[in-house]
Amino acid sequence: METKVILKKQNLTHLKWSHARNSSGTVGTYLKSQETIDGHKIYYKLSLFDTEKGIIGHECVNEIIVDRLLTILQVEHLHYQLIHADIEIEGHIYETWLCASEDFKQPKETKAALDNYYSVNASQGQSHYDFCVAQGWQEYIDTMIVIDYLILNRDRHGANIEVLRNARKKTLRIAPLFDHGLSFLCSCFTEDDINKFDIQEDRACQNFIGTRSTLENISLLSNRPYIFKGRLTENSRDYIFKDLDKILSSEHIDKIWEMLSSRYKYYENICNS
Repeated sequence: METKVILKKQNLTHLKWSHARNSSGTVGTYLKSQETIDGHKIYYKLSLFDTEKGIIGHECVNEIIVDRLLTILQVEHLHYQLIHADIEIEGHIYETWLCASEDFKQPKETKAALDNYYSVNASQGQSHYDFCVAQGWQEYIDTMIVIDYLILNRDRHGANIEVLRNARKKTLRIAPLFDHGLSFLCSCFTEDDINKFDIQEDRACQNFIGTRSTLENISLLSNRPYIFKGRLTENSRDYIFKDLDKILSSEHIDKIWEMLSSRYKYYENICNS
């Protein structure tokens, strides 16, 4: 699926939405839906939904920002579309932005959350990180750790990393990186929140790998060379935020870019130290 923003409003009121847990601690819930189009399963998700205020979050926009960032850095990942649409929830019509993505499983593959896969297959006392290294996934995990620091991903729990298995072909692989919505300024709902947000603050995050600190986790990789094939530059900004000025305020975009570029420079300094 090509990464793009569909600005023309679509009628998606036929979608049926189911609740998903909100593991970030924020009041509200996340709604998901799916349908099959031309034989392809498409998954949809909304930003934070409040029964009184409606759709108040911007997690779907964050997915597009991270999608484009990972494209620049040449990291394998799930691609998203950001769609302007009318949807229906419990008889109410909402005009909003939502994310769409295709199923990353190949035919005959089954998926398992990494935390469940670890529980069944890990040796006694084996750390989550060491288990992944033993499976041959160190490059993937190290890349994930850096990305989660750059975007301050609050929600990399064990179900947001998946293992894909084809029993007939006897293949096992780890899924492309996905689900980055609870990142950047996801806790900010007003311009005042954005202005006060500290882009370098070390916030508690749900990390299955390592500690609850993305900063502490990235320090574990201080003896590793630069991990990406691509590089973030000042010229990256236009690509990352293309069409998003129609959705986010200029203050919001400026803050995300300041956060991303400063954290990226810190990571580069670690690599050069």
